[in-house]
Amino acid sequence: MTKTPMLAVDLLLALAALATAGQCLLLPGLFRAVANLMAFGLVMALIWVRLEAPDVALAEAAIGAGITGALLLTALGQLPASQRSIQPTRDRPLRLLIPITPLVLLIAGVLWATVLALPKPGLVEEVAAVLPKSGAEHTVTAILLNLRGIDTLLEIAVMLCAVAAIWSLQQAIPPPALGGHYPGLPTLARWLHPLFLLMFSYFLWQGTHAPGGAFPAGAVLGAGGVLLLLTGSITWMHQRDFNLLLRWLLAAGLLLFLATALGGLLMTGTLYGLPPQLAGYFIMAIEVATALSIALMLMAFYLFGRPGAPR
Repeated sequence: MTKTPMLAVDLLLALAALATAGQCLLLPGLFRAVANLMAFGLVMALIWVRLEAPDVALAEAAIGAGITGALLLTALGQLPASQRSIQPTRDRPLRLLIPITPLVLLIAGVLWATVLALPKPGLVEEVAAVLPKSGAEHTVTAILLNLRGIDTLLEIAVMLCAVAAIWSLQQAIPPPALGGHYPGLPTLARWLHPLFLLMFSYFLWQGTHAPGGAFPAGAVLGAGGVLLLLTGSITWMHQRDFNLLLRWLLAAGLLLFLATALGGLLMTGTLYGLPPQLAGYFIMAIEVATALSIALMLMAFYLFGRPGAPR
């Protein structure tokens, strides 16, 4: 395809992103804001596809449009009716647009100047030199799970801290029984669940030689889990007998990361310094454990509190 049609597609996607973001901020009604936010997530997923990052696109669609939309719609359903129908004054959009426009232009200008100032070609040659000893065939996987593995470890720790913070606030709020309102939803969830599992396995395998790995795999599996929670198909997370198992599974990714970091310190003298002959096995084990933990964390966020606590 020539560049001109694709340039038109890119411009349309940019306009769609600005339009959905603007409607999310300026249109009256909380439901409209949530719906536009979900549409914005889908547009962003298409933009990631245009940037040739299909794994990020799928993760954006699953998290940005799917899980986040489900979280906000459920939170909206918990609000009193008087708060759901809050209407802004008629001149509010114009009053907001006037100060926001120069701020957006300023931020866009700073970001564009930062991109132009980035070193080229960056650390491509340095990463390529150590890639054969990293235990991964793709540079992104090598960076995330070996060369800069400590950064990824801290990201998992932040997500686990977020789960702990939510659990400390209140008991879990059971999701609304949407199966009664949408009779086809349980059947749809059962049909889609094998597809979620297949995509989860595919992203884990793809992470060894292409963009993918634990984060998109966990996001897809977590989206499928939230769909099952919506249909009431998952009850074990609410049962006190499974509380200890749930906690271990949530922490499995972080614990394995920490054990690997300390093991690397003992074997090589460097924290998270993986021996080249064992690096591939460590990375695969971390990918699986981290993906499962991420999926459960996303599902735990949707419960809005500590499951299995006595009422």
